[in-house]
Amino acid sequence: MANTNSQPTFAEAMENQATINIGIIGHVAHGKSALVRCLTGINTIRFKQERERNITMKIGYANAKLYKCNNALCPRPKCFKAYSSHTTGTVICDRPTCGGQMQLVRHVSFVDCPGHDVLMQNMLNGAAVMDAAILLVAANEACPQPQTAEHLAAVETMNLQHIVVVQNKCDLVSKDQAAMSFNQIKQFTNGTSAQESTVVPISAEMEVNVDAVVEQLCQQIPMPVRDYASDPRMVVIRSFDINRPGDTLKLSGKGASGLKGGVAGGSITRGVLRVNDVVEIRPGLVTRDSNNHIRVRPLRTRVESLGSESTQLKFAVPGGLIGVGTLLDPFLCRQDKLVGNVLGKPDSMPKVFIELTIHFTMLRRLLGIAGNDSVKETQYEQYMQDNFGDSSRLTKVSKFKKHDVLQINVGACTGLATVVGVKDDLAKLKLERPVCADIGESIALSRKFNGSFRLIGWAKIVKGKALMLD
Repeated sequence: MANTNSQPTFAEAMENQATINIGIIGHVAHGKSALVRCLTGINTIRFKQERERNITMKIGYANAKLYKCNNALCPRPKCFKAYSSHTTGTVICDRPTCGGQMQLVRHVSFVDCPGHDVLMQNMLNGAAVMDAAILLVAANEACPQPQTAEHLAAVETMNLQHIVVVQNKCDLVSKDQAAMSFNQIKQFTNGTSAQESTVVPISAEMEVNVDAVVEQLCQQIPMPVRDYASDPRMVVIRSFDINRPGDTLKLSGKGASGLKGGVAGGSITRGVLRVNDVVEIRPGLVTRDSNNHIRVRPLRTRVESLGSESTQLKFAVPGGLIGVGTLLDPFLCRQDKLVGNVLGKPDSMPKVFIELTIHFTMLRRLLGIAGNDSVKETQYEQYMQDNFGDSSRLTKVSKFKKHDVLQINVGACTGLATVVGVKDDLAKLKLERPVCADIGESIALSRKFNGSFRLIGWAKIVKGKALMLD
Protein backbone atom coordinates (compact mmCIF):
# COMPACT_ATOMS: atom_id res chain seq x y z
CA MET A 1 0.00 0.00 0.00
CA ALA A 2 1.25 3.46 -0.84
CA ASN A 3 2.49 5.83 1.82
CA THR A 4 -0.48 7.95 2.91
CA ASN A 5 1.57 11.12 2.39
CA SER A 6 2.26 10.36 -1.27
CA GLN A 7 0.04 9.92 -4.30
CA PRO A 8 -0.91 6.29 -5.08
CA THR A 9 0.28 4.71 -8.31
CA PHE A 10 -2.34 3.95 -10.95
CA ALA A 11 -1.52 0.21 -10.95
CA GLU A 12 -1.92 0.07 -7.18
CA ALA A 13 -5.25 1.84 -7.32
CA MET A 14 -6.58 -0.30 -10.20
CA GLU A 15 -5.82 -3.52 -8.35
CA ASN A 16 -8.05 -2.51 -5.44
CA GLN A 17 -10.84 -0.42 -6.97
CA ALA A 18 -12.51 0.30 -10.29
CA THR A 19 -10.94 3.28 -12.06
CA ILE A 20 -13.49 3.88 -14.84
CA ASN A 21 -17.31 4.03 -14.90
CA ILE A 22 -19.08 2.56 -17.95
CA GLY A 23 -22.82 3.03 -18.31
CA ILE A 24 -25.10 0.38 -19.80
CA ILE A 25 -27.83 2.24 -21.69
CA GLY A 26 -30.69 1.40 -24.02
CA HIS A 27 -34.38 0.57 -24.23
CA VAL A 28 -36.25 -1.44 -21.61
CA ALA A 29 -35.90 -5.26 -21.84
CA HIS A 30 -33.04 -5.15 -24.36
CA GLY A 31 -30.78 -7.14 -22.01
CA LYS A 32 -28.72 -4.52 -20.15
CA SER A 33 -28.81 -6.31 -16.78
CA ALA A 34 -28.14 -9.65 -18.48
CA LEU A 35 -24.97 -8.24 -20.05
CA VAL A 36 -23.82 -6.84 -16.70
CA ARG A 37 -24.42 -10.26 -15.15
CA CYS A 38 -22.34 -11.87 -17.93
CA LEU A 39 -19.44 -9.49 -17.35
CA THR A 40 -19.48 -9.35 -13.53
CA GLY A 41 -21.37 -12.38 -12.23
CA ILE A 42 -23.61 -9.96 -10.29
CA ASN A 43 -27.37 -9.55 -10.74
CA THR A 44 -28.18 -5.83 -10.53
CA ILE A 45 -31.93 -6.53 -10.29
CA ARG A 46 -32.05 -6.68 -6.49
CA PHE A 47 -35.16 -4.99 -5.14
CA LYS A 48 -38.46 -6.84 -4.67
CA GLN A 49 -40.41 -4.72 -7.17
CA GLU A 50 -37.57 -5.08 -9.73
CA ARG A 51 -37.56 -8.87 -9.36
CA GLU A 52 -41.33 -9.04 -9.70
CA ARG A 53 -41.29 -7.03 -12.95
CA ASN A 54 -37.85 -8.30 -14.09
CA ILE A 55 -36.68 -4.79 -14.98
CA THR A 56 -34.13 -2.39 -13.49
CA MET A 57 -35.84 0.49 -11.68
CA LYS A 58 -33.00 1.91 -9.62
CA ILE A 59 -29.48 2.35 -10.95
CA GLY A 60 -27.58 -0.92 -10.61
CA TYR A 61 -23.85 -1.18 -9.91
CA ALA A 62 -21.37 -4.00 -10.41
CA ASN A 63 -17.59 -4.20 -10.83
CA ALA A 64 -15.38 -6.41 -12.99
CA LYS A 65 -11.72 -6.78 -13.87
CA LEU A 66 -10.93 -7.04 -17.58
CA TYR A 67 -7.87 -9.08 -18.56
CA LYS A 68 -5.89 -9.85 -21.70
CA CYS A 69 -3.70 -12.93 -22.23
CA ASN A 70 0.02 -12.13 -22.63
CA ASN A 71 0.51 -14.97 -25.12
CA ALA A 72 0.82 -13.33 -28.56
CA LEU A 73 -0.49 -16.53 -30.17
CA CYS A 74 -3.74 -16.47 -28.19
CA PRO A 75 -6.36 -15.43 -30.78
CA ARG A 76 -8.62 -12.42 -30.32
CA PRO A 77 -11.21 -11.97 -28.97
CA LYS A 78 -10.70 -15.14 -26.90
CA CYS A 79 -7.61 -13.57 -25.32
CA PHE A 80 -9.87 -11.06 -23.51
CA LYS A 81 -11.99 -12.01 -20.54
CA ALA A 82 -13.89 -10.44 -17.64
CA TYR A 83 -13.39 -11.72 -14.11
CA SER A 84 -14.87 -10.89 -10.72
CA SER A 85 -13.69 -7.68 -9.12
CA HIS A 86 -12.32 -9.78 -6.26
CA THR A 87 -9.89 -11.70 -8.50
CA THR A 88 -6.28 -11.38 -7.27
CA GLY A 89 -2.93 -12.96 -7.92
CA THR A 90 -1.83 -14.79 -11.06
CA VAL A 91 -4.61 -15.69 -13.50
CA ILE A 92 -3.86 -18.33 -16.12
CA CYS A 93 -5.58 -18.20 -19.52
CA ASP A 94 -8.31 -20.85 -19.58
CA ARG A 95 -8.03 -21.50 -23.32
CA PRO A 96 -6.79 -25.07 -23.76
CA THR A 97 -3.07 -25.41 -24.66
CA CYS A 98 -2.46 -21.63 -24.33
CA GLY A 99 -0.63 -21.47 -20.99
CA GLY A 100 -0.39 -17.68 -21.05
CA GLN A 101 -1.00 -15.39 -18.08
CA MET A 102 -3.85 -12.91 -18.00
CA GLN A 103 -2.80 -9.30 -17.43
CA LEU A 104 -5.13 -6.75 -15.84
CA VAL A 105 -6.11 -4.06 -18.39
CA ARG A 106 -9.16 -2.38 -16.83
CA HIS A 107 -11.02 -2.41 -13.52
CA VAL A 108 -14.53 -1.25 -14.38
CA SER A 109 -17.65 -0.14 -12.53
CA PHE A 110 -20.71 -0.82 -14.67
CA VAL A 111 -23.65 1.53 -14.17
CA ASP A 112 -26.80 -0.35 -15.18
CA CYS A 113 -29.42 2.25 -16.12
CA PRO A 114 -33.21 1.71 -16.11
CA GLY A 115 -34.64 1.55 -19.63
CA HIS A 116 -38.26 2.44 -18.91
CA ASP A 117 -39.38 5.89 -20.05
CA VAL A 118 -40.77 6.96 -16.65
CA LEU A 119 -37.39 6.20 -15.05
CA MET A 120 -35.44 8.63 -17.25
CA GLN A 121 -34.57 10.73 -14.18
CA ASN A 122 -32.69 7.76 -12.67
CA MET A 123 -30.83 7.23 -15.95
CA LEU A 124 -29.71 10.88 -16.02
CA ASN A 125 -28.44 10.58 -12.43
CA GLY A 126 -26.34 7.60 -13.50
CA ALA A 127 -25.03 9.49 -16.53
CA ALA A 128 -23.51 12.07 -14.17
CA VAL A 129 -20.71 9.65 -13.23
CA MET A 130 -20.16 7.85 -16.57
CA ASP A 131 -16.82 8.01 -18.39
CA ALA A 132 -18.08 5.95 -21.35
CA ALA A 133 -21.10 3.85 -22.27
CA ILE A 134 -22.31 0.63 -23.87
CA LEU A 135 -25.39 1.22 -26.04
CA LEU A 136 -27.34 -2.04 -26.08
CA VAL A 137 -29.80 -2.68 -28.92
CA ALA A 138 -31.95 -5.82 -29.23
CA ALA A 139 -31.81 -7.49 -32.64
CA ASN A 140 -35.41 -8.72 -32.39
CA GLU A 141 -36.86 -5.18 -32.39
CA ALA A 142 -36.55 -2.38 -34.91
CA CYS A 143 -33.98 0.31 -34.13
CA PRO A 144 -34.31 2.82 -32.61
CA GLN A 145 -36.81 2.16 -29.86
CA PRO A 146 -37.84 5.25 -27.80
CA GLN A 147 -35.30 5.01 -24.98
CA THR A 148 -32.55 3.83 -27.36
CA ALA A 149 -32.73 7.31 -28.90
CA GLU A 150 -33.29 9.15 -25.62
CA HIS A 151 -30.46 7.43 -23.75
CA LEU A 152 -27.98 8.08 -26.55
CA ALA A 153 -28.98 11.75 -26.63
CA ALA A 154 -28.63 11.92 -22.84
CA VAL A 155 -25.05 10.63 -22.74
CA GLU A 156 -24.11 12.92 -25.62
CA THR A 157 -25.58 15.75 -23.54
CA MET A 158 -23.07 14.79 -20.83
CA ASN A 159 -20.26 14.99 -23.43
CA LEU A 160 -19.51 11.25 -23.50
CA GLN A 161 -17.35 10.65 -26.56
CA HIS A 162 -16.66 6.92 -26.24
CA ILE A 163 -19.60 4.58 -26.83
CA VAL A 164 -19.49 0.86 -27.64
CA VAL A 165 -22.54 -0.44 -29.54
CA VAL A 166 -23.72 -3.98 -28.76
CA GLN A 167 -26.38 -5.86 -30.74
CA ASN A 168 -27.99 -8.28 -28.28
CA LYS A 169 -30.45 -11.18 -28.64
CA CYS A 170 -28.94 -12.36 -31.92
CA ASP A 171 -29.93 -15.90 -30.90
CA LEU A 172 -33.61 -14.95 -31.31
CA VAL A 173 -33.46 -13.88 -34.97
CA SER A 174 -32.47 -15.30 -38.34
CA LYS A 175 -29.27 -14.35 -40.14
CA ASP A 176 -31.20 -12.03 -42.47
CA GLN A 177 -33.02 -10.35 -39.56
CA ALA A 178 -29.71 -9.85 -37.74
CA ALA A 179 -28.23 -8.22 -40.86
CA MET A 180 -31.23 -5.90 -41.19
CA SER A 181 -30.98 -4.97 -37.52
CA PHE A 182 -27.25 -4.28 -37.97
CA ASN A 183 -27.97 -1.89 -40.86
CA GLN A 184 -30.64 -0.10 -38.83
CA ILE A 185 -28.21 0.38 -35.95
CA LYS A 186 -25.53 1.80 -38.24
CA GLN A 187 -28.04 4.20 -39.82
CA PHE A 188 -29.29 5.29 -36.40
CA THR A 189 -25.82 5.94 -34.93
CA ASN A 190 -24.58 7.80 -38.01
CA GLY A 191 -23.73 11.38 -37.03
CA THR A 192 -23.55 10.58 -33.30
CA SER A 193 -20.69 9.85 -30.91
CA ALA A 194 -21.25 6.16 -31.65
CA GLN A 195 -20.89 6.34 -35.43
CA GLU A 196 -17.31 4.98 -35.46
CA SER A 197 -18.09 2.19 -33.02
CA THR A 198 -17.96 -1.43 -34.13
CA VAL A 199 -21.38 -3.07 -33.66
CA VAL A 200 -20.70 -6.20 -31.60
CA PRO A 201 -23.30 -9.00 -32.06
CA ILE A 202 -23.87 -11.07 -28.90
CA SER A 203 -26.30 -13.17 -26.93
CA ALA A 204 -26.03 -12.13 -23.28
CA GLU A 205 -28.34 -14.92 -22.07
CA MET A 206 -26.32 -17.57 -23.92
CA GLU A 207 -23.01 -15.80 -23.09
CA VAL A 208 -21.98 -15.86 -26.76
CA ASN A 209 -19.31 -13.41 -28.07
CA VAL A 210 -19.15 -11.51 -24.78
CA ASP A 211 -15.34 -11.64 -24.98
CA ALA A 212 -15.63 -9.38 -28.06
CA VAL A 213 -17.36 -6.79 -25.87
CA VAL A 214 -14.48 -7.03 -23.39
CA GLU A 215 -12.03 -6.47 -26.25
CA GLN A 216 -13.88 -3.31 -27.32
CA LEU A 217 -13.91 -1.98 -23.74
CA CYS A 218 -10.17 -2.55 -23.42
CA GLN A 219 -9.10 -1.23 -26.83
CA GLN A 220 -11.68 1.36 -27.88
CA ILE A 221 -12.31 3.16 -24.59
CA PRO A 222 -9.23 5.04 -23.35
CA MET A 223 -8.63 5.70 -19.68
CA PRO A 224 -9.82 9.22 -18.82
CA VAL A 225 -7.19 11.73 -17.76
CA ARG A 226 -7.49 11.99 -13.98
CA ASP A 227 -6.61 14.79 -11.58
CA TYR A 228 -5.01 13.28 -8.47
CA ALA A 229 -3.45 16.51 -7.18
CA SER A 230 -6.53 18.65 -6.51
CA ASP A 231 -8.64 18.48 -3.36
CA PRO A 232 -10.97 15.46 -3.50
CA ARG A 233 -14.53 15.79 -4.74
CA MET A 234 -17.25 13.17 -5.11
CA VAL A 235 -20.71 13.16 -6.69
CA VAL A 236 -23.17 11.37 -4.38
CA ILE A 237 -25.53 9.09 -6.34
CA ARG A 238 -26.82 7.01 -3.43
CA SER A 239 -26.80 6.97 0.37
CA PHE A 240 -28.01 4.49 2.94
CA ASP A 241 -28.08 3.28 6.55
CA ILE A 242 -26.17 0.02 7.08
CA ASN A 243 -27.51 -0.60 10.60
CA ARG A 244 -29.97 -3.41 11.17
CA PRO A 245 -33.26 -3.11 13.05
CA GLY A 246 -32.57 -3.41 16.77
CA ASP A 247 -29.00 -2.10 16.63
CA THR A 248 -28.36 0.34 19.48
CA LEU A 249 -25.57 2.66 20.55
CA LYS A 250 -23.47 1.11 23.32
CA LEU A 251 -21.30 3.25 25.58
CA SER A 252 -18.38 1.92 27.61
CA GLY A 253 -15.09 3.07 29.07
CA LYS A 254 -13.52 2.33 25.69
CA GLY A 255 -15.95 4.58 23.82
CA ALA A 256 -19.08 4.01 21.74
CA SER A 257 -19.92 0.97 19.63
CA GLY A 258 -22.92 -0.59 17.99
CA LEU A 259 -24.52 1.90 15.60
CA LYS A 260 -22.54 2.94 12.53
CA GLY A 261 -22.74 6.25 10.72
CA GLY A 262 -24.48 6.69 7.38
CA VAL A 263 -22.83 5.79 4.06
CA ALA A 264 -22.60 8.03 0.98
CA GLY A 265 -21.99 6.27 -2.33
CA GLY A 266 -20.77 7.81 -5.55
CA SER A 267 -17.82 8.46 -7.80
CA ILE A 268 -14.80 10.62 -7.07
CA THR A 269 -14.29 13.13 -9.89
CA ARG A 270 -10.90 14.46 -8.77
CA GLY A 271 -8.31 14.15 -6.01
CA VAL A 272 -7.63 11.29 -3.61
CA LEU A 273 -9.96 10.60 -0.68
CA ARG A 274 -8.44 8.92 2.39
CA VAL A 275 -9.70 7.36 5.58
CA ASN A 276 -9.81 9.96 8.43
CA ASP A 277 -10.16 12.90 5.99
CA VAL A 278 -12.52 15.61 7.19
CA VAL A 279 -15.13 16.26 4.48
CA GLU A 280 -18.08 18.53 3.82
CA ILE A 281 -21.32 17.61 2.05
CA ARG A 282 -23.19 20.34 0.16
CA PRO A 283 -25.92 21.52 0.07
CA GLY A 284 -26.47 19.30 3.11
CA LEU A 285 -29.52 20.10 5.25
CA VAL A 286 -32.04 22.28 3.41
CA THR A 287 -34.92 23.80 5.41
CA ARG A 288 -37.22 26.83 5.34
CA ASP A 289 -37.50 29.37 8.16
CA SER A 290 -40.67 31.06 9.48
CA ASN A 291 -40.51 33.53 6.57
CA ASN A 292 -40.30 30.69 4.04
CA HIS A 293 -36.67 31.56 3.22
CA ILE A 294 -34.44 28.66 2.27
CA ARG A 295 -31.74 27.83 4.83
CA VAL A 296 -28.77 25.64 3.89
CA ARG A 297 -26.43 24.00 6.38
CA PRO A 298 -23.60 21.88 4.93
CA LEU A 299 -22.76 18.67 6.77
CA ARG A 300 -19.24 18.09 8.09
CA THR A 301 -17.99 14.68 9.05
CA ARG A 302 -14.97 12.38 8.98
CA VAL A 303 -14.32 9.51 6.58
CA GLU A 304 -14.52 6.41 8.75
CA SER A 305 -14.15 3.86 5.95
CA LEU A 306 -13.85 3.52 2.18
CA GLY A 307 -15.11 0.55 0.23
CA SER A 308 -15.38 -0.75 -3.33
CA GLU A 309 -17.98 -3.53 -3.22
CA SER A 310 -16.67 -5.71 -0.34
CA THR A 311 -13.05 -4.48 -0.63
CA GLN A 312 -11.98 -2.10 2.12
CA LEU A 313 -9.67 0.71 1.00
CA LYS A 314 -7.26 3.10 2.71
CA PHE A 315 -7.65 5.59 -0.12
CA ALA A 316 -9.91 6.01 -3.15
CA VAL A 317 -9.12 7.65 -6.50
CA PRO A 318 -11.26 9.04 -9.34
CA GLY A 319 -13.29 6.51 -11.30
CA GLY A 320 -15.31 3.62 -9.98
CA LEU A 321 -18.13 3.63 -7.47
CA ILE A 322 -17.06 4.12 -3.86
CA GLY A 323 -18.88 3.80 -0.54
CA VAL A 324 -17.81 6.38 2.05
CA GLY A 325 -18.56 5.47 5.66
CA THR A 326 -19.11 8.56 7.81
CA LEU A 327 -19.99 9.66 11.33
CA LEU A 328 -23.28 11.20 10.14
CA ASP A 329 -26.55 10.30 11.80
CA PRO A 330 -27.76 7.29 9.74
CA PHE A 331 -31.17 8.98 9.44
CA LEU A 332 -29.60 11.65 7.21
CA CYS A 333 -28.39 9.00 4.74
CA ARG A 334 -31.14 6.42 4.61
CA GLN A 335 -33.27 5.94 1.49
CA ASP A 336 -30.92 7.97 -0.73
CA LYS A 337 -31.52 11.26 1.12
CA LEU A 338 -28.06 12.56 0.14
CA VAL A 339 -28.39 11.83 -3.59
CA GLY A 340 -27.47 14.93 -5.58
CA ASN A 341 -25.10 16.30 -2.94
CA VAL A 342 -21.40 16.90 -3.50
CA LEU A 343 -18.77 15.64 -1.04
CA GLY A 344 -15.33 17.19 -0.77
CA LYS A 345 -12.74 18.96 1.33
CA PRO A 346 -14.05 21.94 3.34
CA ASP A 347 -13.16 25.36 1.93
CA SER A 348 -12.68 23.92 -1.56
CA MET A 349 -16.30 23.24 -2.43
CA PRO A 350 -18.43 24.89 -5.16
CA LYS A 351 -21.07 27.44 -4.19
CA VAL A 352 -24.69 26.51 -3.55
CA PHE A 353 -27.04 28.21 -6.01
CA ILE A 354 -30.77 28.93 -5.90
CA GLU A 355 -30.85 30.68 -9.30
CA LEU A 356 -28.92 29.79 -12.46
CA THR A 357 -28.25 31.57 -15.72
CA ILE A 358 -27.66 29.00 -18.45
CA HIS A 359 -26.56 28.90 -22.08
CA PHE A 360 -28.85 26.29 -23.60
CA THR A 361 -29.14 24.14 -26.73
CA MET A 362 -32.44 22.52 -27.67
CA LEU A 363 -32.87 19.11 -29.29
CA ARG A 364 -34.32 19.20 -32.81
CA ARG A 365 -37.17 16.88 -31.89
CA LEU A 366 -38.65 15.19 -28.83
CA LEU A 367 -37.07 11.83 -28.01
CA GLY A 368 -38.42 8.90 -26.03
CA ILE A 369 -41.98 9.11 -27.40
CA ALA A 370 -43.20 5.91 -29.03
CA GLY A 371 -44.67 7.70 -32.02
CA ASN A 372 -41.37 9.49 -32.65
CA ASP A 373 -38.74 6.83 -32.25
CA SER A 374 -40.04 3.25 -32.13
CA VAL A 375 -40.90 1.74 -35.49
CA LYS A 376 -42.06 -1.52 -36.97
CA GLU A 377 -39.65 -3.11 -39.42
CA THR A 378 -41.97 -2.36 -42.35
CA GLN A 379 -41.98 1.32 -41.34
CA TYR A 380 -38.22 1.73 -41.19
CA GLU A 381 -37.74 3.36 -44.60
CA GLN A 382 -40.51 5.85 -43.79
CA TYR A 383 -38.87 6.50 -40.40
CA MET A 384 -35.55 7.33 -42.05
CA GLN A 385 -37.34 9.68 -44.43
CA ASP A 386 -39.07 11.34 -41.50
CA ASN A 387 -35.81 11.88 -39.62
CA PHE A 388 -33.38 12.68 -42.39
CA GLY A 389 -35.79 14.12 -44.91
CA ASP A 390 -39.22 15.51 -44.04
CA SER A 391 -39.52 15.40 -40.22
CA SER A 392 -42.86 17.23 -40.05
CA ARG A 393 -44.56 14.13 -38.60
CA LEU A 394 -42.38 14.21 -35.47
CA THR A 395 -42.94 16.23 -32.31
CA LYS A 396 -40.57 19.17 -32.49
CA VAL A 397 -39.12 20.78 -29.38
CA SER A 398 -40.35 24.33 -28.92
CA LYS A 399 -38.15 26.89 -27.22
CA PHE A 400 -39.16 27.40 -23.61
CA LYS A 401 -40.61 30.67 -22.44
CA LYS A 402 -41.09 32.61 -19.22
CA HIS A 403 -42.94 30.73 -16.44
CA ASP A 404 -42.27 27.31 -18.02
CA VAL A 405 -41.45 24.61 -15.46
CA LEU A 406 -38.48 22.41 -16.35
CA GLN A 407 -36.77 19.46 -14.74
CA ILE A 408 -33.00 19.91 -14.57
CA ASN A 409 -30.24 17.44 -13.80
CA VAL A 410 -27.14 19.05 -12.30
CA GLY A 411 -24.66 16.28 -11.61
CA ALA A 412 -26.74 13.69 -9.75
CA CYS A 413 -29.19 16.30 -8.47
CA THR A 414 -32.65 16.33 -10.02
CA GLY A 415 -35.06 19.17 -9.36
CA LEU A 416 -37.66 21.50 -10.81
CA ALA A 417 -36.86 24.98 -12.07
CA THR A 418 -39.05 27.84 -13.25
CA VAL A 419 -37.95 29.94 -16.22
CA VAL A 420 -37.94 33.58 -15.08
CA GLY A 421 -36.31 35.05 -18.17
CA VAL A 422 -35.21 34.10 -21.70
CA LYS A 423 -33.06 36.04 -24.16
CA ASP A 424 -31.72 34.38 -27.30
CA ASP A 425 -29.98 31.20 -26.08
CA LEU A 426 -29.64 32.39 -22.47
CA ALA A 427 -32.20 31.62 -19.76
CA LYS A 428 -32.51 32.42 -16.06
CA LEU A 429 -33.92 29.66 -13.86
CA LYS A 430 -35.27 29.82 -10.32
CA LEU A 431 -34.68 26.48 -8.63
CA GLU A 432 -37.10 24.66 -6.37
CA ARG A 433 -34.17 23.20 -4.41
CA PRO A 434 -30.62 24.54 -4.18
CA VAL A 435 -27.77 22.82 -6.01
CA CYS A 436 -24.01 22.66 -5.45
CA ALA A 437 -22.34 23.16 -8.83
CA ASP A 438 -19.41 24.70 -10.68
CA ILE A 439 -19.73 27.50 -13.20
CA GLY A 440 -19.39 25.89 -16.64
CA GLU A 441 -20.93 22.59 -15.53
CA SER A 442 -23.21 20.79 -18.01
CA ILE A 443 -26.84 20.18 -17.12
CA ALA A 444 -29.69 18.26 -18.77
CA LEU A 445 -33.06 19.92 -19.44
CA SER A 446 -36.41 18.09 -19.50
CA ARG A 447 -40.00 19.20 -19.99
CA LYS A 448 -43.23 17.40 -19.11
CA PHE A 449 -44.94 15.73 -22.06
CA ASN A 450 -47.97 13.45 -21.70
CA GLY A 451 -47.49 13.22 -17.95
CA SER A 452 -43.74 12.47 -17.79
CA PHE A 453 -40.58 14.52 -18.24
CA ARG A 454 -38.74 14.08 -21.54
CA LEU A 455 -35.26 15.27 -22.43
CA ILE A 456 -35.43 18.46 -24.54
CA GLY A 457 -31.86 19.78 -24.44
CA TRP A 458 -28.77 20.62 -22.46
CA ALA A 459 -27.02 23.70 -21.12
CA LYS A 460 -23.91 25.14 -19.47
CA ILE A 461 -24.08 27.11 -16.25
CA VAL A 462 -22.96 30.69 -16.96
CA LYS A 463 -23.52 32.21 -13.52
CA GLY A 464 -25.80 31.91 -10.53
CA LYS A 465 -27.20 33.44 -7.37
CA ALA A 466 -25.46 31.82 -4.40
CA LEU A 467 -27.02 31.25 -0.99
CA MET A 468 -25.43 32.19 2.30
CA LEU A 469 -24.62 29.03 4.23
CA ASP A 470 -25.40 28.48 7.93
